Amino acid sequence: MKKLLLIVCLCLGINAPAWAGQEDLAKIEDYLNNLQNLRASFVQMSSNGGTAEGKIYISKPSKIRMEYTAPDSLLIVGNGDYIIYNDKELDQITNIDYKDIPATMILTQKIKFDGKKLKVIDFYKDGGQTSLTVEMPENKTVKPITLIFDNSPFRLKQWKVVDQQNIEVTISLFDIETDVALDNNLFKFDKKSGNSGSGARRK
Repeated sequence: MKKLLLIVCLCLGINAPAWAGQEDLAKIEDYLNNLQNLRASFVQMSSNGGTAEGKIYISKPSKIRMEYTAPDSLLIVGNGDYIIYNDKELDQITNIDYKDIPATMILTQKIKFDGKKLKVIDFYKDGGQTSLTVEMPENKTVKPITLIFDNSPFRLKQWKVVDQQNIEVTISLFDIETDVALDNNLFKFDKKSGNSGSGARRK
């Protein structure tokens, strides 16, 4: 059946998807498990036409900061205990549990696609990129996340999720830096100051 599908795809001029093997999954696991910190610019696009951009900081385990640039007035800070969603324009603060956001899978210290906590339900690989879609069988309220990687050099460049309103949200990373030390104050939220410091320093 796989051979027949490959022949059909080649005849139609379509790049046939690769089939996920243990070697492919192990490579992605190793990459994500060795990714301890990250600083990058991001562009966010939504299927309803919305766009935004900003800076993202990740420090494992479980710490994240997303600063949206004007005209957007959002700040997302994950301090390891919970995620704070701050809409500065509305002066509104919401606390969100990590388990309710699929993208926080990236923040865990040890990732294993074991089919129990994390199950790969779709996989694609061609000459330029690799993508896989992962669901969390133990948490049926959270929708799957798709991770997309550049193959050369191998690195995370994008992820896609579907929110509770069935809007697909795509986060694309640019100017990625991983060999940086990040000030812990980045992941502390202070409503009075807006927690707007950019405390990052190189190793």
